[in-house]
Amino acid sequence: MIDRKEKEAKREAEEVKEILSAVSTEIPALIKSIVASVFSEEAGKSMGKAAAAYYKELKDGGLPESVAVKLTEDYMRTFTSFGDLLRSVGRKEDKLSERIEEEVHKRLEEKIGKKLREAESDEEEE
Repeated sequence: MIDRKEKEAKREAEEVKEILSAVSTEIPALIKSIVASVFSEEAGKSMGKAAAAYYKELKDGGLPESVAVKLTEDYMRTFTSFGDLLRSVGRKEDKLSERIEEEVHKRLEEKIGKKLREAESDEEEE
């Protein structure tokens, strides 16, 4: 009786562990992938083309050189600020995944211990 309940408790705990482990590794990997795509050579070329087109439109619209340059710089800062935000989130996710893994191990040990105590108690009652 104890063996069956013990095996079931361990199986459930392992399933939870696998799910949380997958989540804690997949989310940081997804963020890193997004950051990599934002800072790829192709993305850089696209941002450069976008900035050049933006600047050209400002100049064609009659804005003075200094204003067009300033607005274009601000426009480009939007891209770099977004990239900085993604990098920051990526670093936080790495730390978060470590904390999640530690918490998962702790809770699994608690759950397995509880199930084992319940199984032993049930066995003593029989």
